[in-house]
Amino acid sequence: MAGEIPPAQPPPAGPVPHPYLLMWRWRRNPLRRSSDRLRAWISLGILLAVLVAAPAAMFGVGDSAYRHYRSTAEHEERTRDHRPAVLTHDAPRHPEPGSDEAKETRYPVPVRFTGPDGVSRTGTTEVEPGLPADSTVLVWVDDEGRITEPPLSAEQIRSRTMGWAILAFLGVVITGLAAHAATGLVLYRRNLAQWDAAWANTAPRWSRLP
Repeated sequence: MAGEIPPAQPPPAGPVPHPYLLMWRWRRNPLRRSSDRLRAWISLGILLAVLVAAPAAMFGVGDSAYRHYRSTAEHEERTRDHRPAVLTHDAPRHPEPGSDEAKETRYPVPVRFTGPDGVSRTGTTEVEPGLPADSTVLVWVDDEGRITEPPLSAEQIRSRTMGWAILAFLGVVITGLAAHAATGLVLYRRNLAQWDAAWANTAPRWSRLP
């Protein structure tokens, strides 16, 4: 309809065609907007913050995790000990005796053992296939007389520490990427609003009938 202002069309967005154009927000040119310069500075700030914060978070969290697991392992070593236990039932036989799978397979079997208080107790532990009843195995027992896992090993402490350190590093990186994306979205919407306002002032001159 004559005199109707057509809707503003946002500028085309697409991948940067050449590496030379990656820094276009920093160079002086008539098409550069103040928001482009602002986004460039914000991106640089986020990058520098991530480069500093990510290693710091990795080492800080890793050190805290190592101290925690080292303390846990020392506590477990003080409160747990190896005790002999006697199988009260035959362990199941593996369908393929002598195979590599059979050597790694363990079956839960009821056992009888003496707790730290000298009282006879029963529990369940995993043993090799085919062990007959009355066989003796070693089990880890805590200070309350319950069968439990062995204390954390040095390898377990190291792997758990590395896991938390990596998570901290990735958390900072992902946070930086999210902040960069959110900033870009806000500035993009701001540019669209400015584009609409500018088009509302310009469109009538293009849509008048001669």
